[in-house]
Amino acid sequence: MYDGPVLDNHLHLDPVNGRGAEAAAEFAEAGGTHLNVLNKPSWNLAGEVDDADGFRETFDITVEVTAEADEILPGRAWPVLGVHPALVSRLVDRGYDPDEAADLMRTGIDVAAEYAADGPALAIKSGRPHYDVDDAVWAASNEVMRHAFQRGAEVGCAVQLHTEGGEDFREVAEWAEAAGLPRERVVKHYADGYVEGPIPSVVCDKDELERACGGDWPFFMETDFIDDPDRPGAVFGPKTVPSRTTWLAQEGYGDALYRAHVETPARVYGVDTEGTLA
Repeated sequence: MYDGPVLDNHLHLDPVNGRGAEAAAEFAEAGGTHLNVLNKPSWNLAGEVDDADGFRETFDITVEVTAEADEILPGRAWPVLGVHPALVSRLVDRGYDPDEAADLMRTGIDVAAEYAADGPALAIKSGRPHYDVDDAVWAASNEVMRHAFQRGAEVGCAVQLHTEGGEDFREVAEWAEAAGLPRERVVKHYADGYVEGPIPSVVCDKDELERACGGDWPFFMETDFIDDPDRPGAVFGPKTVPSRTTWLAQEGYGDALYRAHVETPARVYGVDTEGTLA
């Protein structure tokens, strides 16, 4: 059996439109101990963003609700801040060309890096669209992601990626290393059980979790809970990582769960999930 920390590596708390810290309480009641709280897209929290101050407003909302969650949990809650890659499409639809959109998104990454360097943020979020875009938008998005790697290397933090699906992200890991960021500090959000290149943050599909547990590579578990009352069944609820952890423990995967909830957070983010339990 497994009786250690339980980390959801990618979850959203939305105090503007959703349940906010109440969802963290539900996670804790189910047995969860630690959360990495990702800011929702800027347009969901702060409206349309055109400058650094708009990103700061988005990030401050997430920092505040994460602090509320931190008071609730037996462990810790950390903000992970950055720019949703779909922002490029919203900006292009508003009249920006792809390069102009990328410039603004790099500004958002720079602001997120400030929060990671000076205070509350554990990591930066970046990526590229998970849907079809034209070549110019794709190239601009890749440049934003590479900028995130550079800033992560400079401030000494990991980068979580929102990207298309698949398992082969070796080129992305090579871009990170070229920027000075070790590939083990790059995390593929909403991942399958195995990914080549970055560390997989495995969404709570039972088959993919068993695949990750059956291997010997580092991985995280996540729900991608979106905290949207208009989409209550989207992705997974906040109880899911604790419940999947219990199920996997019953299946005999205690060592793998220790890897996911203790060893991998220490390796990627430099955090001690055991030492931060109350």
